[in-house]
Amino acid sequence: MAKVFIIGAAGKVGIHLTRQLADNGHQVSALHRKPEQADTLQQAGATPVAGDIQALSRDALAALLTGHDAVIFTAGAGGAGIELTNAIDGAGLALAVDAAEAAQVRRFLLVSAFPDAGRGKTPSEGFENYMRVKRQADVYLAASALDWTIVRPGTLTDEPARGLIHAGLAIPYGNIPRADVAATLAALIDRPEVHHTIIELTEGDVPVAAALQSLPR
Repeated sequence: MAKVFIIGAAGKVGIHLTRQLADNGHQVSALHRKPEQADTLQQAGATPVAGDIQALSRDALAALLTGHDAVIFTAGAGGAGIELTNAIDGAGLALAVDAAEAAQVRRFLLVSAFPDAGRGKTPSEGFENYMRVKRQADVYLAASALDWTIVRPGTLTDEPARGLIHAGLAIPYGNIPRADVAATLAALIDRPEVHHTIIELTEGDVPVAAALQSLPR
């Protein structure tokens, strides 16, 4: 079983992921910013780790990451504004990548954004910035020395998990429940041979394990 560090564990995808990894027998360290989030994360099966990705130094975060087998970055500003998007989705991701390299944690999974998000609509300045920052974050991780995997889910919903997805290098745009994004990330932890690849992800009709079986290694 793996020892996994989640950045963004208290978020809507992160809390599903925390529970699923813990239920699968993995050890989960869950970074959280607000004190009241600690109890929720502990009840989900994780070891809460207090810290703010906007305030931690590279060395301080590296110290927290040391000894883990993988990092999953699912943190995000969640539409809270350009400045916060730049700080979390952008600078926060870069900090986490640098810290993982310093801590010699080779596996790094990133929840990114589907490139077709917002197509057919008039994008706001904030959304344009969000997509630009997400793209830059992908580029930063892909240029690192880590064994990286980038997951680009379609539009996230709070529908119940179906356990059925469509995953591939390039697929049509669509929706996907947050719980199924988490299930995909949890399954990828058990598939260390899947790395240096970008996975587009929507709801579909194939069980998660079978869908990941066909991905490049």
